[in-house]
Amino acid sequence: MIPPGGTIGILGGGQLGRMLAIAAAQLGYRTHVFAPEAEQPAADVASRATRARYDDEGALRAFAAAVDVVTCEFENVPAACLALLEALVPVRPGARAFAVAQDRLIEKQFVETLGGTPAPYAAVDDMASLERAIDRLGLPAVLKTRRFGYDGKGQVRLDARSRAATALADLGGANLVLERLVPFTSEFSIIVGRGVDGAEAHYPAIANRHEDGILAESLAPASRLQAAHVEGATALVIRIANALDYVGILACEFFETDAGVIFNEMAPRVHNSGHWTIEGAETSQFEQHIRAIAGLPLGSPAMQTPVAIMRNILGDAVSGAHALLADPHAHLHLYGKREAAAGRKMGHVTILRA
Repeated sequence: MIPPGGTIGILGGGQLGRMLAIAAAQLGYRTHVFAPEAEQPAADVASRATRARYDDEGALRAFAAAVDVVTCEFENVPAACLALLEALVPVRPGARAFAVAQDRLIEKQFVETLGGTPAPYAAVDDMASLERAIDRLGLPAVLKTRRFGYDGKGQVRLDARSRAATALADLGGANLVLERLVPFTSEFSIIVGRGVDGAEAHYPAIANRHEDGILAESLAPASRLQAAHVEGATALVIRIANALDYVGILACEFFETDAGVIFNEMAPRVHNSGHWTIEGAETSQFEQHIRAIAGLPLGSPAMQTPVAIMRNILGDAVSGAHALLADPHAHLHLYGKREAAAGRKMGHVTILRA
């Protein structure tokens, strides 16, 4: 257990790191943010910040010497960075979770070994393998990069074979995966916290709505889902966490279909769809993550309100965000980002309903 006054290192300086730092401060911990970007919303509320590249060995060693545990606020931290840090200081969750989550093909294969069902897929490394994948899976389908895709980036929808060559070239020509486009009735996520001792606490299923590949709204609980589907998905996330000896918050996204539940992807970190937990749950996902990585007992994930609705504030919409507070049940979180680019997550609002 990390005692009060200890320091938690956070790789990544975005809004997730910002909310982790706030939760850590409430529990008596200092935070040290490490990120290469000039703008670091997390650094605004952290005890200390280092701006350096993830391959700067000297800076990483100094960072490790200054913290008691390291965690990540995004999943694409380079493997070499995590390997170096793991030799010096506890990294929670560990590097194996990121190795799985960073590669869509490895992720799907891993989840299948645990009884999960991803959408039908095939590896693609050239035009010939793409043609074979289309023959086997059919169209429409989605061609995706195996690595570094998020918020709808790194993927192209394929509706016609005539577009295959262009899509392949647009995504780099290799290290791709083709997924059959599966009709679904609902998108939902399951968030589980797992402690150092293996204890787990899971939040209610969350219904999600995306626009242009970006999460627009989350609703908890996802009451329209079939109970058996929620139970199966939750059990799978717990199996994933146990198989990885995971410590911290793990989020997985799913599709509910007429035939059952399809696994979409995992995130080895706190998750956008869990922001409602700050006001809506007895223990927020951010506090739960800090509790877990610090070796503290997990808190209750139970809801404190019958319904919680979280909406992202994107781009220029931030200029009118304060008007949302006219609703007395609204809880506004702005991330302090200077540039309101189109589609950029500038904040979120959570509305609690009786």
